Amino acid sequence: MKKVLIIRFSSIGDIVLTTPVIRCIKEQKPEIEIHYLTKKSFRGILENNPHISKVHSIEKDIKEVATDLKNENFDFVIDLHNNLRSFHAKKIIRKPSSSFKKLNFKKWLLVNFKINKMPAMHVVDRYMKTILQLGIKNDFKGLDYFIPSKDEFDISTLPVSHSKGYIGFVIGAKHFTKQLPIEKISSICKKINQPIVLLGGKEDVERALIIEKEVGATVYNACGKYNLNQSASIIKQANKIITHDTGLMHIAAAFKKEIISVWGNTVPAFGFTPYLPDAKSVMVEVSNLSCRPCSKIGYHKCPKGHFKCMNEIDEKIFEGL
Repeated sequence: MKKVLIIRFSSIGDIVLTTPVIRCIKEQKPEIEIHYLTKKSFRGILENNPHISKVHSIEKDIKEVATDLKNENFDFVIDLHNNLRSFHAKKIIRKPSSSFKKLNFKKWLLVNFKINKMPAMHVVDRYMKTILQLGIKNDFKGLDYFIPSKDEFDISTLPVSHSKGYIGFVIGAKHFTKQLPIEKISSICKKINQPIVLLGGKEDVERALIIEKEVGATVYNACGKYNLNQSASIIKQANKIITHDTGLMHIAAAFKKEIISVWGNTVPAFGFTPYLPDAKSVMVEVSNLSCRPCSKIGYHKCPKGHFKCMNEIDEKIFEGL
């Protein structure tokens, strides 16, 4: 076997969670050339990975890269997405493959009937099962994230109050029901005794401005100001990270940061908790809510209207950080 293709189209966290598969293949069988197929919007996560020889990317359709995939003459395909697009890619390549089992029925049972039949296994360990037939084993070194030198963030450019150390607070998430309310974040920030850097994308700027105004000078708003790699560099240099269940949480885990992860409508049982972070890391959630989890992904508003899974998060754990 000389060349393999790994497929995972999205999103940030899910792609970062595939990095142990990439590393273990390359370190245990260095003769194998690794290619990766993803969406163009996420290729930047992979382009700096020294274990990957080539990144193939699409906007929407596999037809965009069909000729290239055929010409590469892969020996094996590792499908870590297992959807219609990846099925089409495998059909084009026509080589032996192994696919990730998504356990959609078990997730459906947990969401709709609160019956937990999910395996007590992290998704990374389930990804690793797809390469067992290649003789590859998990090295348990955790996740990888590689920042190009041009995106290394100089923390001396932060306000003087923050340049000697700070807590990173990831205030965003793809779905509303994964996010703490603004007033809750502000209240938590006021309980913290260290400078805080708010992290998020352009979609989080307005919320961050409200928090910044409410909390004051202890907060520096970095939302929307930096690209993903620069934000990753800020996370890498933080004293610890507070985050929702989102992609930046997994980047923090890649740097073995101490993480306080806050869980709303999703639950750790889905298998997407921080993978091998600092031993002091904790997960914060409101247990025993009959409506939780309400989704395996999230909603734009609480289906019940009360949003107890976030509104009732105990703030005591943040006191004196």
